[in-house]
Amino acid sequence: MRLLLGKGRKDESGDFTKGAGLTEAQSKLIIDYIRAQQFTQLEYVGSDAKDDRGALQQFKTAEGEPAGIFRVNNEFTIRNLRKAFGRIPKAAAGLDELESIANLTLAAGFTEKQIVVDSSVVRGLEYYTGPVFEAELTAPIKDEKGQPIRLGSVVSGGRYDGLVERFTGEKVPATGVSIGVSRLLFGLQRLGKFKTTATQGPVVVLVLDRDRSADYQKMAQELRAAGIRAELYLGESGMKAQMKYADRRGSPCVVIQGGDEKAKGDVQIKDLVLGATLTSIEDREEYLKKQAEAQFAVPESQLVERVRQVLARHKV
Repeated sequence: MRLLLGKGRKDESGDFTKGAGLTEAQSKLIIDYIRAQQFTQLEYVGSDAKDDRGALQQFKTAEGEPAGIFRVNNEFTIRNLRKAFGRIPKAAAGLDELESIANLTLAAGFTEKQIVVDSSVVRGLEYYTGPVFEAELTAPIKDEKGQPIRLGSVVSGGRYDGLVERFTGEKVPATGVSIGVSRLLFGLQRLGKFKTTATQGPVVVLVLDRDRSADYQKMAQELRAAGIRAELYLGESGMKAQMKYADRRGSPCVVIQGGDEKAKGDVQIKDLVLGATLTSIEDREEYLKKQAEAQFAVPESQLVERVRQVLARHKV
């Protein structure tokens, strides 16, 4: 994955010209610069340079001839940007931030092929007040027909120190991101990094007495705290409907505690996976044995331990 860093605005408005206070001549300077510096972040290093930092790129002319080898160089990019905009105080402040980020990421071990200062990165929302960024998947990706495709940005965001203040009146510095989930998932699937597999559902705690919802919630929380996926039934249905719900959720087992179990300090654990096999057992003794294994009472203190045993039985 590659992260592209851009410079957000430093003024109080998102308007490109009026908010930034640019004259017509200044606007023209920016437009001319963008046209002339399409590859600002690429430094020409010759026609036979070796890959010293994992950041070399080969470019060709319109006729297909080699145009030379270029290296992604954030220092080179920032230097060029300073030549064009360094005399503008707010632009200089933004470039100082970019330089600081570039140095920190380089010191952290990221290459300039992974973290790229790119002057073409622009966010469409006007509340950004500092550096903005986009992350791309750089591995070769092909569509269903085998044709190479470029997904573009899968993660994007930036700094917006004034956003919270607009709603609360309190100054709160902030940085945030948004993730293109469907695009990222598609890319990971095409790269073989994400495969759809059947996932076992959660342990469902049935609610048989609405006045004791807190007790049932406590059971679900104990299971979760032990690293077991658990869910509390939240509907108004009876036990039969709750059991059907657990089946639809693919639950390996349910936890049951009615008034009688509560009085004894017990809970019932019903193994739904094992219980589904009972109808195929013809031998009575074997049936009774499996039935006892499929539903049993345990002290409340053993809830987590015995649920784990059920999950282990089915390799969950």
